[in-house]
Amino acid sequence: MGRFDRRGRRTADRPLTEPGSGPSHGGTDPREALEQLLLGGPRRYTRGEVSALTGTPPERTQRLWRALGFADVPDDDPAFTDADVSALARLSALIDSGFVGPAAEASIARAMGQALARLADWQTDMLAAQLAAADGADVGADVVAATEDLLPLMAELQDYVWRRHLAANAGRLFATGPGAVDRPELAVGFADLVGYTSRSRGMGGRELGAMVEDFEGLAADVVARNRGRVVKTVGDAVLFTCTDPVDAVEIALRLPDEWAAPDRPPLRVGLAFGPVLTRLGDVYSPVVNLASRLTSIARPATVLVDEELARRLRGVPGYRVRPLRRVSVRGYDQLQPWLVRRRTAEDHDPGVAAFESWLDEIADDVLDGGGGPD
Repeated sequence: MGRFDRRGRRTADRPLTEPGSGPSHGGTDPREALEQLLLGGPRRYTRGEVSALTGTPPERTQRLWRALGFADVPDDDPAFTDADVSALARLSALIDSGFVGPAAEASIARAMGQALARLADWQTDMLAAQLAAADGADVGADVVAATEDLLPLMAELQDYVWRRHLAANAGRLFATGPGAVDRPELAVGFADLVGYTSRSRGMGGRELGAMVEDFEGLAADVVARNRGRVVKTVGDAVLFTCTDPVDAVEIALRLPDEWAAPDRPPLRVGLAFGPVLTRLGDVYSPVVNLASRLTSIARPATVLVDEELARRLRGVPGYRVRPLRRVSVRGYDQLQPWLVRRRTAEDHDPGVAAFESWLDEIADDVLDGGGGPD
């Protein structure tokens, strides 16, 4: 049967067919040819055989398989390929190197599986669109041929994007102070479409898909332009982080303005600042919960922030920060929200300037512990 070395490379018989190397599919079923192309060869091993080839206990292979997001297969089903065996052997090599701890392997597999599953969904939709638009009797073969050409290009592009993100995050490796790498201080923001659920009920699938795509595209563009990072999108909301409070507020103010249109639901944003645990690409902290609560009470097209972020915006030219009435929400009995808006040309009017200056004094008094609006 052959075995694999510590780096997951095959050591005997059965040559491994690399994805994109052009498996022979002349005269074979297009569905089978496409599967072999994507999986790097035919399915040939049971789960027990995979365990024997890699020296990995069967229960561990099943745990990792599920963590990657794949359904269980019967023990006697030859559902696995050379690429599956190679990947498991490489993971074992990573664990042996000390880079990945045994306790973290399933979490890492789960994070990778979830991220790449979404990418695979999008790419499958692209193939489906090509299949629907293709003419001729041999549509299946045309899709297989197109995939054979595109697969190595997509793999190279995905590798490039991954490396670029690693480079963008490399500065964290040199952060100083205990916990600075995995518990940095960040601004965390939620941008939420107001009335999304009721509005989406009356929309067709294509129209709803276009709106969600527009929203995610705009959010990604605005966040990236202002040195932030999109953590994830969930239909009607986007979660983002930013190291600089001013950049975070700029993102928060730009999002509703640039999204606004008569045929779109309005956007609202909540922001909070503080230590955040970063793990497997996601963020965890009371700061995240606080940002979510602020978003839920924000009026359409407005931005609410917590006291810590309001304090960091104190005296920053271009912004006005105002305390609002305290509210009780889940997890917070007396939450003090702060409204952020831009200074405008009207602020230079003597009367308006005097009034705004008085409001600034009230805001400073609240930040200094003088109490907020009742």
